Amino acid sequence: MIDLSIHEEQLKRTAQRARERNIIIPTFAQMKDPALIPDAVKAKLADVGLWDVNSLNLFRITWKNAPQAHGGGFGGVNYIELPPAMTGVPARIICLVGKWFPTGAHKVGATFGCLVPRLVTGQFDPTFQKAVWPSTGNYCRGGAYDAALLACESIAILPEEMSRERFEWLSKVAGEVIATPGCESNVKEIFDKCWELRRTRDDIVIFNQFDEFGNHLWHYEVTGHAMEEVLEQEMGPRDRYRGVALTTGSAGTIGCGDYMKLLFPTSKVAASEALQCPTLMLNGFGGHRIEGIGDKHVPWIHNMKNTDMVMAIDDEACMSLVRLFNEPAGRAYLVKQGVPEALVGQLDLLGISSIANVLSAIKLAKWYEMDEHDIVLTVWTDSMELYGSRLRELHEDHGEYTQTDAAVDYHRYLMECGIEHVEELGYWDQRRIHNLKYYTWVEQQGKTYEEIQAQWYDDDYWTGMQGQVDEIDALIEQFNEMTGLLEDL
Repeated sequence: MIDLSIHEEQLKRTAQRARERNIIIPTFAQMKDPALIPDAVKAKLADVGLWDVNSLNLFRITWKNAPQAHGGGFGGVNYIELPPAMTGVPARIICLVGKWFPTGAHKVGATFGCLVPRLVTGQFDPTFQKAVWPSTGNYCRGGAYDAALLACESIAILPEEMSRERFEWLSKVAGEVIATPGCESNVKEIFDKCWELRRTRDDIVIFNQFDEFGNHLWHYEVTGHAMEEVLEQEMGPRDRYRGVALTTGSAGTIGCGDYMKLLFPTSKVAASEALQCPTLMLNGFGGHRIEGIGDKHVPWIHNMKNTDMVMAIDDEACMSLVRLFNEPAGRAYLVKQGVPEALVGQLDLLGISSIANVLSAIKLAKWYEMDEHDIVLTVWTDSMELYGSRLRELHEDHGEYTQTDAAVDYHRYLMECGIEHVEELGYWDQRRIHNLKYYTWVEQQGKTYEEIQAQWYDDDYWTGMQGQVDEIDALIEQFNEMTGLLEDL
């Protein structure tokens, strides 16, 4: 369960700060359904850019933003369906698009789910505490951004080898940026830095994406409902929803699979990782280039009992498809293969881990021999807007991208994406991966034996937490009443 105990004195100071900074906090219900957002807020958003550090953008933490950079309103869920000419399978692969969140990635939702419950209970006091966001990708960007919107100071921690765009942007938003040794999969070094901060500073609160259940809960509730709405719109009378395929970093996004299994109990949840760091599949380790996933441990918030399959994606496939999707020769070749030109023009909506998600969905469809009536869902977590430097590096390292290169990458990595490096999980396979949590979380990070056992044996462990949304929304509404700002709109 997420701790929702009230700290009265800190809550009063937090509400006063929100009143002074003109901060109104949206509810989970409003993020799921922006029609519930007050008209006065919508009117003010007409003058606000999607990435602006403006507290009104808290109301844009939703899958339903208009796909535009400035002044957009709200509509339906942003998603794109990929044709067989691009996937090589008859199954319908539908992708939710994360670019149209503030900061260009859906992690602003995950970090909202972690920070806001602490604010509206008074457990985090922005008048003297700083929010620490340890991350290998977009989570620290989302955390720093949400903290800025909520008048909280923040510290971002991420590996030094992450993309230059991340560091440049964080330097303008986070109060402090700490680069730890290593690459994408060097999470232990991040955890070590957090313990160092705990020992040396008394003004911090660490929001670890790998063990913060607000991360899981936001995706369970908001991303899960967004997927449900997409299916309501897209499913025909003969169609079947078969499952969701997602790479795991913090295992927050895959929480939507828990919600989808409530609606479709026989649907599958497939978790993928980098082949170069096959922790779930082989208890393995290593460095890789798929930024935002695969971190050499099993996250505390990953519900392994609801995970039906694990698979590994070659980072070379992702980097090659970055070029196919974004280089002129690659795009021209895709059009020749029958991919609609309008879709080809939107392929910059996929970041590197988004490409891995698409490959995961293809593997899921091939494993179960799905046909044109089967639907698989996945997520484009961010876009190439955050990886321009990676594309330039690929060009510098490998030279001009030719039509021959495009043909090779298209057939090798899309049409011939196969069912290698896939494992369907039985009960004891799931238990084996769950048990890996012990070495990171109980031995190193202070979790208890009793809790890791409860995660496996007590179904209420997950459903109880997932049922806290209404209580959190009630606390948000009470907090907004304390500030009095809604009455002044």
